[in-house]
Amino acid sequence: MILSLLEKFPTQFTPRQIQKEIISKIEENLKSGYKKIILCAPTGVGKSLVGATVSSYFDSSFTVTASKHLQDQYIKDIPFLKPVKGKQNFPCLKLMDSEKVENDRRAMRWGLTCDKGVCQERISKNGKEVIEVCKFKPTIKQVEDKTQDSQSCHYYLQKYDALTSNHSLWNYHAFFTIMKFNKKLFEDYLDRKVTVFDEAHKIEDQIIQFVGFDIFSGQVDECNLNSEKYDFTDLDSVIKLTDDMAYSYAKKIKDIKESSAFQKEPDYELISGLERRYNRSAQAKIDIMTDKENFVVNDPVKDFNGNFRTISVRPIDVSKFANEFFETEYQLFMSATIDKSSFCENMGLKKDDVAFVDTEKSPFPIENRTIDLLNIRRLSYGSTKEDELEVIKTIDRILDEHSNERGLILTSSIPRCQKILQNLSPKNASRIRICHSKNKDGKSQDDVITEHASDPSGVLLSSSLWEGVDLKDDLSRFQIIAKVPYPNYTEKRTRAKMNKFPLWYTAQTLTKILQGFGRSIRSDDDWAKTYVLDTAVNNVLFKGQQMIPKAYYDVLGIENQY
Repeated sequence: MILSLLEKFPTQFTPRQIQKEIISKIEENLKSGYKKIILCAPTGVGKSLVGATVSSYFDSSFTVTASKHLQDQYIKDIPFLKPVKGKQNFPCLKLMDSEKVENDRRAMRWGLTCDKGVCQERISKNGKEVIEVCKFKPTIKQVEDKTQDSQSCHYYLQKYDALTSNHSLWNYHAFFTIMKFNKKLFEDYLDRKVTVFDEAHKIEDQIIQFVGFDIFSGQVDECNLNSEKYDFTDLDSVIKLTDDMAYSYAKKIKDIKESSAFQKEPDYELISGLERRYNRSAQAKIDIMTDKENFVVNDPVKDFNGNFRTISVRPIDVSKFANEFFETEYQLFMSATIDKSSFCENMGLKKDDVAFVDTEKSPFPIENRTIDLLNIRRLSYGSTKEDELEVIKTIDRILDEHSNERGLILTSSIPRCQKILQNLSPKNASRIRICHSKNKDGKSQDDVITEHASDPSGVLLSSSLWEGVDLKDDLSRFQIIAKVPYPNYTEKRTRAKMNKFPLWYTAQTLTKILQGFGRSIRSDDDWAKTYVLDTAVNNVLFKGQQMIPKAYYDVLGIENQY
């Protein structure tokens, strides 16, 4: 019999005092009848081990996290969680067979991965159209009964192993895909007791990917439609576009199937692609018409010549869509930066039904994580060139002070990154590596960080490294927040969301700032100094005073102020 939650702490680790306190508070809330708990705990607490304790306490669980990096950390520390990784992480046995490649590593190097293989395709057999499933793909029942072929697809083996195990580990995209589109297919394997959502502050952005949709210029061209005929500022006009696209795809499918060329040599792959695009276009209208007032059309993205490239339609309020992803009896939402009120509002949760555990203090000494609010200039759309240059001069001075150390500069956009680089002194500009999720020279974020690690005085400059990257120890001894990262106010959804949920804008900005504070201090004996140059940070801290986690009170000097 389990006497306490703490007894289920992963046996290969010894719980620290701060973990014992958090687990005790979670247990109190469970015993009080709460089935939804939010844990706000700063970097370094070891939230993954707390989450694993909760998973182990119950008979079955899902753990959902935001990135491959975090998945790898879970796999290393908590082996009872069976991971599900994306198709791009596995060699495709079908492609290997056709290309006569026998070595998995070589197949990966050559890009023969599962995301490029075709799991099922339509073929003509005895004059009839049939669907043929890849011979390497096992069934979930075979994996459950351990009767699969020894040469079975690596991707499906790990996915089905996770689904048939008591405890599994997912990224948000894979988990939400199953819960949104494949729930009926896998219903016998989705009955778990608890879901642990790590990096829970990202859930809204993840849900939007499954409710909103995009229309690309290539699709409009494929349907022989003229984008200039549609008013992209008007939702009804965009609905008309989805209607026209669906009609065009339906006609294409009919014409191709009736053609003599198709009768002689059927191209089922072409038909399958057209049918997917038809279904998506038809479903788009249905999704919007269920609640037109909740959808907004963002301004179209255009190329350098002013030609239409893409248009996106997004829901303002995702709360009515969140429940289908929160179906287990219990849920634990974990983040270093999460506010109960705004999270419950966004997710459609009743505040009285949700317990909140706010960790009182950071496990790291305050002297190792100092934050200087330098208040140089306020940067906004109305900032003068003088304001911009004064901030960049300050960056230059800080880089001089840390001339022999690696560091990080965070700002709000790619153009601001370029402006900083162009106006730094040549000596400091030579230390800079611009790092985004995608970089012009084709290098990945990981490639750039690897180069940075070999440069003793290198400095990363980015508008995208606010979270999801660990610059531990000497990888970064200082970090500069040049510009407060407000959500893009030019996006219509952002403006609509602000009007409907006034505190959302501040909550989003505050979350990103606090995430940025944690990029360079990752363990008890790690240290880095943080400089904030934009005076707008004071306004965010004041407006968001009720949302600031207690663990940040000491470094921000706000215990008595708020």
